[in-house]
Amino acid sequence: MFNRRSLMAASLAGLVALMGLASTNVACARESADPIKVGHYGSLTGAQATFGKSTSNGIRLAIKEFNAAGGLNGRLVELIEYDTKGEAREAGTAVTRLVASDKVVAVLGEVASSLSLAGGRVAQQYGVPMISPSSTNPAVTKIGNMVSRVCFTDDFQGYAAAKFAWENKKAKKVAVLFDQAAAYSKGLKDDFQKAFKEMGGEITTTQAFTQGDRDFTPQLTAIRETNPDILFVPGYYTDVGNIALQARKLGITVPMLGGDGWDSEELPKVAGDAIKGSYYVNHYSPDQPTPAVQEFVTKYKAEYGGATPDGLAALGYDAAKMLFDAMKRSASLSGKDLAAAINSTKDFPGVTGAITIDEGRNASKPAVIVEYAGSPLAPVFTASVDVKK
Repeated sequence: MFNRRSLMAASLAGLVALMGLASTNVACARESADPIKVGHYGSLTGAQATFGKSTSNGIRLAIKEFNAAGGLNGRLVELIEYDTKGEAREAGTAVTRLVASDKVVAVLGEVASSLSLAGGRVAQQYGVPMISPSSTNPAVTKIGNMVSRVCFTDDFQGYAAAKFAWENKKAKKVAVLFDQAAAYSKGLKDDFQKAFKEMGGEITTTQAFTQGDRDFTPQLTAIRETNPDILFVPGYYTDVGNIALQARKLGITVPMLGGDGWDSEELPKVAGDAIKGSYYVNHYSPDQPTPAVQEFVTKYKAEYGGATPDGLAALGYDAAKMLFDAMKRSASLSGKDLAAAINSTKDFPGVTGAITIDEGRNASKPAVIVEYAGSPLAPVFTASVDVKK
């Protein structure tokens, strides 16, 4: 038989237990309703602004689709985005803010390899996974196990450009003009030259410039004297347009060839017919006839007022989609578990090709060659170069 004091104590204990259970249930409900924060840092302003804007558009489209499908067990993704202005210092600051203050579970970015190197070191330090949509310099993923990418690397891109020049264009002699201040340009130059020489080709001269230069006359004059079959320019679109215009004025009529840094709607606007008949390596082309590409182009145009997605938009979309796929497979959203899931990706069906993350956390996938052709000038799919064996 309970006395009154024992009964009151038991009732109080039960009430406390019920309150604790209710508190736990509320906390669980709140956690399940809280958004999953994902960060993006990119050049939304500055010299390479089209890179960052296109990547952001692709990421946002992927998030919209993921959330519309219910997110991750009902939890929706929230994007937190910072502008690097194309500066390495800003990239490091942006990623520090994303991982230390905003507490994102993963980071997407950057485009320029120099900026991904800066941001990747921070992501590695804090143990937060980072996926670069389009930084191709091999050093980016060598930072550590938290850093991966969905694009091919410069050693393959350089090989693809050399193979196209040698086999498709029958070029025997190539002159090179590169940006000595950009890790991307220097690395791609080295990889192209190595591959082209191994194929039997000759590099007639290697000339350098610095991003933002306006006069390329000395370098182009030296190039003209070597009479190359092709001019290889592994730079960004911001410089390539002026280089093309000045090359044609100096009587250099051979095709120009470049890498994915050319991929911007601004290039033909600046260069006009001077870029016509020139080629660049890219991750995809919007006129590829594959169903995955055409479905993506249709969705993107519907979302962004009829704009045609470039390669940066497609890579941003693929990076976000691959991240969401890894989230579904991961044991948790902790940095270690999520990075492991990302790095175990096999044959993910991306717009830019089937993506398998290899032991170096790089994407094994083919490249495409596109040509500036037609009227008005537009990038047109020309050839596909498969993964180097």
